[in-house]
Amino acid sequence: MKRRLSPLLLLVACLLAGRVSSQERRDTATFCVMSYNVENLFDCRHDTLKDDYEFLPDAVRHWHYARYRRKLDNVARVITAVGGWTPPALVGLCEVENDSVLVDLTRHTALRESGYRYLIAPSADVRGIDVALLYQPFLFRPLYQQNLRVEKPRPNSRPTRDILYVGGLLPNGDTLDVFVAHFPSRSGGARQTAPYRHNAARRIKSATDSLMRVRRRPQIILMGDFNDPPDNSTVRDVLQALPPPDASNLPEAGSLYHLLARRAAAGRRTGSYKYRGAWQWLDHLIVSGTLLQPDALLRTSEAEAGVFAPDFLLTDDPRYGGRQPFRTYYGMKYQGGYSDHLPVYADFQLIVSY
Repeated sequence: MKRRLSPLLLLVACLLAGRVSSQERRDTATFCVMSYNVENLFDCRHDTLKDDYEFLPDAVRHWHYARYRRKLDNVARVITAVGGWTPPALVGLCEVENDSVLVDLTRHTALRESGYRYLIAPSADVRGIDVALLYQPFLFRPLYQQNLRVEKPRPNSRPTRDILYVGGLLPNGDTLDVFVAHFPSRSGGARQTAPYRHNAARRIKSATDSLMRVRRRPQIILMGDFNDPPDNSTVRDVLQALPPPDASNLPEAGSLYHLLARRAAAGRRTGSYKYRGAWQWLDHLIVSGTLLQPDALLRTSEAEAGVFAPDFLLTDDPRYGGRQPFRTYYGMKYQGGYSDHLPVYADFQLIVSY
């Protein structure tokens, strides 16, 4: 004799089946984000509106086509290596000259197999080095772009790079807001040039505060070369980006957290840039608190972030000892390396429902 389920048990069984079915329709994808200052990615042609004379074939650096091609292949190799079997979803680049170098990078190197598209923020920078974003269109679909101009601290200050802001959609339908920045350098003295970097940080902070007010669950990523370490007032006080809270405290959705701050505070044996024998963390990855919450559909942690420093990106430091980034140029001497910076990255988990 067959036993029949009671209506209550039948309802519970249906609910459990629906729950399993729902779980089966959820998948987790790797979503890697990296930031890389590529050290003067110039083409070999003169731009009449820019001071790019030193990167021409007949100039002091003898920047000819073969060196340019090697540089492109080197940058492509780094991006590919960071992602491993899965290319990074987003790549923030600093010090790219124009659209042409990005076309060559994404279509005429090993990256062509990855299907990257790009956005660039042309700016009034005298040398013509701007910031750009490479993205995987099936993981991030841009909806709007804005170039944020940084106010000069003094009338005679040279114009600096614009900040690239891109808002886009993830495969799960959520919005992700991305900022790529290259703050003014310390040339002329760190203290003297600090107001310029503070202006750049204030420009970003104003934009992120606006997004925090209008987004129900703000998902924000800031990256780039800020030319200041995480404990500097530019990052700590103006951007108000602090280390993520410990496991006993839930990150606040409306706050910014620096994924590399604790590593930078741990000592100077590692970093993204080396100056006079001391490693520094000038390259940054900052996220809104939402992206650190355990139930977020796009989430990461500070344990998933770091600096990418394989052997091929390093060379011996004969003057100060240890290792240093394998640069394209050391002063005016051509080295044939990659960059004077190391890339930083963070791995995210992206939950997608089908």
